[in-house]
Amino acid sequence: MTDQSKPIPPKGLGPLAKREMRFAYMLLLPTFLIVLSVVLFPLFANVWISFKPVTLGDLRAPSILINERIIGDLEAPGDEADIRYRARNSSRKSSIADVVMFDTVPASLNIVTADDRCTVTGNDLRCDLGDYEPGQREDILVRVAATADFIAEPANVKDTKPVFELDPENILTNNDFTLENFRKVFDASDFWPVLFASLYYTIAGTLGALVMGLFAAQLMNLAFRGRSFLRGLFLSPYVAPVIAVALAWVLLLDPGPGGTLNALLIQLGVIDGPISFLGQRSAEINILGMTFYFPVALTVVIIFEIWRYFPLAMLFILARMQSMSTDIYEAAEIDGATPIQQFRFISLPQLMGIMAVLFLLRFIWTFNKFDDIFLLTGGAAGTRTLTVNVYEQAFAISNLGAGAAVAVVVFLILLVFSVIFFKFSPEDDA
Repeated sequence: MTDQSKPIPPKGLGPLAKREMRFAYMLLLPTFLIVLSVVLFPLFANVWISFKPVTLGDLRAPSILINERIIGDLEAPGDEADIRYRARNSSRKSSIADVVMFDTVPASLNIVTADDRCTVTGNDLRCDLGDYEPGQREDILVRVAATADFIAEPANVKDTKPVFELDPENILTNNDFTLENFRKVFDASDFWPVLFASLYYTIAGTLGALVMGLFAAQLMNLAFRGRSFLRGLFLSPYVAPVIAVALAWVLLLDPGPGGTLNALLIQLGVIDGPISFLGQRSAEINILGMTFYFPVALTVVIIFEIWRYFPLAMLFILARMQSMSTDIYEAAEIDGATPIQQFRFISLPQLMGIMAVLFLLRFIWTFNKFDDIFLLTGGAAGTRTLTVNVYEQAFAISNLGAGAAVAVVVFLILLVFSVIFFKFSPEDDA
């Protein structure tokens, strides 16, 4: 008699199911490979470059620069002169291996002697020049004699350009690695202020966008006349082109005569003179006899971030609100719960899951944000974040390796944040 209290173990997959599963994996394999290549290759390339002593100029493969000219006078048949090839390695960091030069001397000139590394076939030259160290330069001399045809009609030796076979060293694929890029990043005097500005900008902008999105979703969840128009109006900051809205804010906050906000505040008597909202690093504020320094430009950029991206949070939160059952609200209202209590004990617990996801996404997107800050302030007045630092290192001063190192630091910070977030994030109570 079997023991009915013991659970019956589930049966394994049959041969047909296993074949179908393997076949499904084979069909999905190209998709997996494409996704992994798109995601992982740029990340791997960025980490690789961060350990290379490379600048923007080093991305151009080294080559041999050549200058060819006749040294001497050829005034009569039989006169001799030298064709001088002045060759130089274009790179001061990378060497070039196995350099071979090919050239053809004009037919009206006879080759008398040539460099020991050159072989002559008629008027054709082949010179095995060996390896060129970084920045190396040298002269290759070929002795020629003029013929009567040359005296009658002088030929230009530059009409035939030398051709090179070479094996240039690629600084991105060689074995030269360094930690100097990371030393420059962490030893820089402005690294910690930039990191603090990045975290302050990201956390304040993310929380502000979520709070505004929550209140806007609460408002849009009510039924009233003109709700559709107001919802479209709320979405306009997010769907408008960033360059257009950034230019509008720059004009609005301009400290000059055309600045609308400054003119309004002066007419109201709030301020005595114009304030450079996007150009002033900080302002002193006295509270209870204590002096605090308020980051003016950085706060304005954060307000722009909140204003521009709260509609995204509103859409997600509103969609979650409209999926909630109304029965529990009706029961709570019968029990005498106030609207604030209903929001605190009913709505908010059910919104924590979607708000946690929004916080993660907005934190990552805001921390990586570059265009908003660059268009508003260019990273000046205390608004320089790590992403702006990536641009300045890689392109402003052409230090591609240091820029990649800063990008790796950004990735590691976001990776640590994501791991901590997934470990402690709340779950949706739906």
